[in-house]
Amino acid sequence: MPHALSATTVTSRKRQATKGDRSRVVGSRQWLTHTARPVSGFRELVKEGLRNWTLAMAGDDLDRRLAGSRPQNEYGVDPFGFSLDYALSAIGPFLWLYKNYFRVETFGVDKVPSGRVLLISNHSGQLPFDAAMIGVAMLTQAQPPRTIRSMVEKWVPTLPWVSTFMARVGQIVGTPENCRRLLERDETILVFPEGIKGIAKLYPQRYQLQEFGMGFMRLALETNTPIVPVAVVGAEEQAPAIMNIKPLAKLVGFPVMPMTPWGVPFPLPVKYRLYFGDPLFFTGRSDDDDAELEKKVKVVKASIQTMLEQGLKERKAVFW
Repeated sequence: MPHALSATTVTSRKRQATKGDRSRVVGSRQWLTHTARPVSGFRELVKEGLRNWTLAMAGDDLDRRLAGSRPQNEYGVDPFGFSLDYALSAIGPFLWLYKNYFRVETFGVDKVPSGRVLLISNHSGQLPFDAAMIGVAMLTQAQPPRTIRSMVEKWVPTLPWVSTFMARVGQIVGTPENCRRLLERDETILVFPEGIKGIAKLYPQRYQLQEFGMGFMRLALETNTPIVPVAVVGAEEQAPAIMNIKPLAKLVGFPVMPMTPWGVPFPLPVKYRLYFGDPLFFTGRSDDDDAELEKKVKVVKASIQTMLEQGLKERKAVFW
């Protein structure tokens, strides 16, 4: 018959087991710490390499001209999570696309006034390369260089790994409150009033502006902010959508699922042309009836449509 263990023996074994557990926990933490160090070091090395690549393409003086242009806390970010240091690293691949893949031509960027401003643009191409190209143009072509903030759809930050990246490079969810706070800080804000209807329209609808939301106009009136219309020529052909598979979109939780002839929306090397129009100044009450606001919105929309039509007449071909 087995011998009964004394209380002292049981207590002793429990203590030994606890010490063993603690040792394993400490060992695991030490292993994680040693593993994290080289990973963190590699990440910083990549970040520094991308930053140097950006400056090599944009000019070493870009770093100097941007110095002190962004208020930030001790962690290097502003209240919305934007980090200029991070953005200069992240923009490298997009700057390469700007110069070498889409070969962007920019017209009238000098028309963008200093201080707070709303850039109102057409939207297309399935993936938001148009926003990236406008951002690169404002950073590298404007004098002085400007970092822009883009308003993104509410569902975008729900994508894996996207929310932190978006915040670090200056993109925020397009709520009226967020936009209002940024304008009060004299930011440059990019808005696509067509929303998802613009970026996902089918190829036969190219360069046909969809219905504009009126939120940007209410904010412009409320904050006394000038509006600069922007027309993007080229993005409509980068990933032509031939159908929208709504059941698949619903299955994966996306608002739309446009399909290109080759399936995925991989962009073709089309040539981009960005047109910045004259600043528009509006007066009136931000709480006016929709009918009154619609008249002002139509002025902005007509300005963009005119620039689109002019740009289409001027270009020789889609790819050059």
